[in-house]
Amino acid sequence: MGIDGISLFLILLTTFLTVVSILSSWTAVREKVKGFMISMLLLETGMIGVFVALDLFLFYVFWEAMLIPMYFLIGIWGGPRKIYATIKFVLFTLFGSLLMLVAIIVLYFLQHSYTGVYTFNLLEMYKVVLPYGSQFWLFYAFALAFAIKVPLFPFHTWLPDAHVEAPTAGSVILAGVLLKMGTYGFLRFCLPLFPDAYQSAIPLISILALIGIIYGAMVAMVQKDVKSLVAYSSVSHLGFVMLGLFALNVQSVQGGILQMINHGISTGALFLLVGMIYERRHSRLIDDFGGVAKVMPVFAGFFMIVTLSSIGLPGTNGFIGEFLIILGAFKSNMVYAILAALGVILAAIYMLWMYQRVFFGKVDKPANEKLLDLNLREKLILVPLVILIFWIGLYPKPYLSKMEKSVTSLFELAGQKSSALQSYPAGTVISETLNVKQYSLK
Repeated sequence: MGIDGISLFLILLTTFLTVVSILSSWTAVREKVKGFMISMLLLETGMIGVFVALDLFLFYVFWEAMLIPMYFLIGIWGGPRKIYATIKFVLFTLFGSLLMLVAIIVLYFLQHSYTGVYTFNLLEMYKVVLPYGSQFWLFYAFALAFAIKVPLFPFHTWLPDAHVEAPTAGSVILAGVLLKMGTYGFLRFCLPLFPDAYQSAIPLISILALIGIIYGAMVAMVQKDVKSLVAYSSVSHLGFVMLGLFALNVQSVQGGILQMINHGISTGALFLLVGMIYERRHSRLIDDFGGVAKVMPVFAGFFMIVTLSSIGLPGTNGFIGEFLIILGAFKSNMVYAILAALGVILAAIYMLWMYQRVFFGKVDKPANEKLLDLNLREKLILVPLVILIFWIGLYPKPYLSKMEKSVTSLFELAGQKSSALQSYPAGTVISETLNVKQYSLK
């Protein structure tokens, strides 16, 4: 196990959002509380394990183990269609995972054929230069598993169902952390293990990411359920992350990693806020609201801050991540950057239009007149999230500086392996000049 600048903030995000999620369930979960807490703890264990594992078999165990508690969280404490959503989530994820397991086993035997050593050690596998044919098939076996988890268009259909049916805590963890396991996988495994196949996949993945950005935004625009709108917005936001990771320069990849963190904070906060008003109103339909700002001014203020963060207003965390991604994408392909910028405009449209309909206008429904504003516990849950929104938005240097060394080292490793494939026969073990073992500590 190990931690570097890529996984550090994802681990901190996991532990932070787990605590926040449990606090948000104070009154939302009233039945089988002990089982709920056990599931949350096991889920946190699996997620952290994915981010720290430097052994491919151990990584796969954590990757699969995480499914079990999430299955129970949605299946027991979820909404009316929870069984359908749970089975769909597990089947989608399991299908990709089994192909990844086959690829891991193939890598294990390839490692032995080239080095004479049987090992699942990721740092040792980093050193072996694979032929392009092997890279191609292994890359797409890993990529399918990661693309389903992201989820990348067109593998996204499980996400809205899982989000809408999951309890608030499940939605926060699902959006905040689980989706990032897919993007993290591309960066930690696909780029350094299969650098040439990774580069050849840039046009395909970039186009799918752009479709996800625009498609997710347009579908979010027509949603009648606030939670469903936020779920589709995740498809759009994660499209930005994938575009950044495949623009393949330091700025775009740093922006992609930072946007993983930003999405976890902003979208996690949105799901918390939706859960808070659902507890009071027992409805998430936009048409059932109107004028909420008059009866819940504090709630409306928090919701506005998080909404502006989600659409990337300068001064908030969302702006920094999206700016770096678009800047990096512009260096790689100007057309991709322009299309991605269109997604930012669409995000502003669907988020602000939703906010207008829910919070402004007349309080024309009797049930809305009796809504109570946030209590002390709910304010204490949201304040740390708002602090992070402005901290990253106004002073991102502590985050970017920690990532930079690891991202640069990752690029050096991928470049060295790619060059070695051109100069030496496949199966060459690259020299220790890069010192791969030290890489994980940077």
